[in-house]
Amino acid sequence: MWGHAMSSPFVLGLVAITLALNGAAHADPVRPVGRDGHVLNLDFETGDLRDWKTEGDAFEGQPVRGDVVAVRRPDMKSAHEGQYWIGGFEKYGDDRRGVLTSETFKLTHGWASFRVAGGNWPTTRVELIDVGTQKPIFQASGNESETLRVVVADLSLHVGKEVFLRVVDQQMGHWGHINFDGFVLYSAKPTLEGSVPLAAVQQAAPPPADDVPFAGLTAAEAAEKATLPPGFRMHVFAAEPDVKQPIAFCDDDRGRLWIAEGYCYPRRRPEGQGIDRILVFEDTDGDHRFDKRTVFMEGLNLVSGLEVGFGGVWIGAAPNLLFVPVSDWDNPKPAGEPKVLLDGWDFAADTHETLNTFNWGPDGWLYGCHGVFCPSWVGKPGAGPNDRQWVDCAAWRYHPVRHTFEVFSEGGSNPWGIDFDEHGQLWAEMCVIPHLWHLVQGGRYERQGGEHYAVGADEIRRNQRHQQKFGARSKTLFPYFYEDIKMTGDHLHYAGNKGPHAGNGRSDQAGGGHAHAGMMVYLGTSWPDRYRGSLFMGNIHGQRINMDVPEFRGSGYVGHHGPDFLNFNDRWSQVLNFRYDPDGSVYFIDWYDKNQCHHNNMDGHDRANGRVYKVVYNGQKKTSVDLAKESVDGLIGLVGSKNEWMSRHARRLLQERGVSESQRATLAGQVTGAATTPARLRALWAMHLAQPLTLREAGPFLQHEDAWVRGWTLQLLGEGLPAAPAERWEGEGARNVMGGLATMAREDASPVVRRYIASLLQRIPAKVRQEPLAALLAHAEDATDAQLPLLYWYAAEGVVVEDPDAAVELLKACRIPKVREFIARRLAALTVAAK
Repeated sequence: MWGHAMSSPFVLGLVAITLALNGAAHADPVRPVGRDGHVLNLDFETGDLRDWKTEGDAFEGQPVRGDVVAVRRPDMKSAHEGQYWIGGFEKYGDDRRGVLTSETFKLTHGWASFRVAGGNWPTTRVELIDVGTQKPIFQASGNESETLRVVVADLSLHVGKEVFLRVVDQQMGHWGHINFDGFVLYSAKPTLEGSVPLAAVQQAAPPPADDVPFAGLTAAEAAEKATLPPGFRMHVFAAEPDVKQPIAFCDDDRGRLWIAEGYCYPRRRPEGQGIDRILVFEDTDGDHRFDKRTVFMEGLNLVSGLEVGFGGVWIGAAPNLLFVPVSDWDNPKPAGEPKVLLDGWDFAADTHETLNTFNWGPDGWLYGCHGVFCPSWVGKPGAGPNDRQWVDCAAWRYHPVRHTFEVFSEGGSNPWGIDFDEHGQLWAEMCVIPHLWHLVQGGRYERQGGEHYAVGADEIRRNQRHQQKFGARSKTLFPYFYEDIKMTGDHLHYAGNKGPHAGNGRSDQAGGGHAHAGMMVYLGTSWPDRYRGSLFMGNIHGQRINMDVPEFRGSGYVGHHGPDFLNFNDRWSQVLNFRYDPDGSVYFIDWYDKNQCHHNNMDGHDRANGRVYKVVYNGQKKTSVDLAKESVDGLIGLVGSKNEWMSRHARRLLQERGVSESQRATLAGQVTGAATTPARLRALWAMHLAQPLTLREAGPFLQHEDAWVRGWTLQLLGEGLPAAPAERWEGEGARNVMGGLATMAREDASPVVRRYIASLLQRIPAKVRQEPLAALLAHAEDATDAQLPLLYWYAAEGVVVEDPDAAVELLKACRIPKVREFIARRLAALTVAAK
């Protein structure tokens, strides 16, 4: 019956109408032909530029073959069709200009598709030109991605016209190129996977261009032309030729500046041919300008991080984290060869993202940053795969005494600056993605690209099993995180709606642009009180120093847009990092270069420049200090100081020297008796640094009225737990500890303390987490917190995997909708996998 019906005129007519309505889905592409009737090479599959006229040199060597994009940056691909395509960056980068013009052809059909990517500039575009009027029918640009997008264009109003294509690259520098492939025609609107309408790639009116009056100033001129708040003065502490290419710096216990000159950047040189060096600058006469300069070390290779402590210098120089002991601190020089503490840091990709901007944490660890496009496999020299940690985009830390390494938080983009506030909270700036981040232990944050990976205790154990099964450099993904923590700031520093890069040079009113470097939480004592605790970061494209203001909210913060602190009014200025001195005045290093973006062209940077500035308020005098000469009692007396420079250096020296039992009791008394939270925390940190906190000592602190003391006590007790043997978690003692933690999770009224518990649980085997985790999940009031639901989930995921029955009980107890959803999804994924 149905066979007969299918042949009826009614059904055949219905089929014909359906095919007509859906003809777009089956429309075949038509390749345009030239005036002589030959098919034009508009898809470049001939492997050359026949049928195109070239002007300039931007398209020399084109087309390119294959996906060369994915080879150099894993976050993108070419997405070309066939074998060949125009990749404007792939041969000679962004430093050339040119135009490709096709032969003339007739628009024989009303629809077209093509592929475009690259720069989002009016001067990087693909355009279809009407021969009769010599005006464009359309113009299309990229979206600051190398991945070609398929564009569908309605040309029905222009059928029958003679036209030609023009591929234009008249932009140099940042995203100054255009990618193009595969122009074809269709008789009806095609349905092409992932396609976008023409409007999506056409130029919108950009924000107005920034008016920056200067470029290429001398250091003295730059200091004169900079705009600062009333009462502040910027001094030239050092400048070329005395310092060039300052890529990292730190200060020692005398307040001297140690500065790394990065001449090798952006590429590591062959072994033994490094030309980076470390200099030491000192102001002995108090005029805010150096008068003593010492070359500490030469011959280093691709230096990116620097810190001083524990009798030597800590140097990041991918692929290594190095330690160099110092002799004669009056005239510093190496006391031996560099020792490789860790290796495996990547230096083949984006070398402006490898290990950088070191800083001592309040917990005594050396902290650093790492970017998203430098996939690293970090461990001690000679370590096997089970003893290495995958790192890409993270804040990491290394313990100078125990010599252990771990990822503190995972996610982000390419941070180049971290610092700690007076509650011990870690702050970082980012580029491309939103700029301001409060990073907590075990947090998973929005990534610019790539996927989340294993870092927690049980995740690491799963990671080891994964390596044994799939190979030594097989990255263990964490696909079940489901959602990451978003930005801390409530604003952006770039303007427009075309993405972060499109705002470069057009974001003066918003804050200068998306690219940042350096982070300082100002905790000095000589600037006005309104600046204390504010967050300062360099804005690369905005030639300024931004200031954000954190406000405590829930378990964390929200960052508000404060007024920009300083504007150089000079396009070449690029502040990379900050340090305040013993008097509360602030130093910052300025890379100072016409080129504002990372690329691998060795000749793309001006090697002759570099500045170190010092900003002083109200004529603050420079005082001489040498905390290394202080007694232990003297250092303990400085621990509680509101002058964070004094306290921070004193605490690190106590970590190096240790304390007696009576001195430890003095510090414990400060924890319980100090009048302010920062003073209590400084004493707690010092006590732990001198000798790790014991559970017996921690008892009173876990019951302290100050939530920050309770929370930090938990973090300090949790150090070393990921490496603890499994048997440590068996027996009555472990059950008592977990029972006490569960009570705290259930009864503590502070979201800050619950946040610390959630971080701690990730460092404990999943099989014993259930009781305190269930107590956390019963807090319905945490459902709207910006961090807690996700931190609870990151701790719960391991329980779901290790003990699904326990996960079902968690699901019953959970009063946080997001975590309930994630537990159910993970259980479902396990069920599917089991089948």
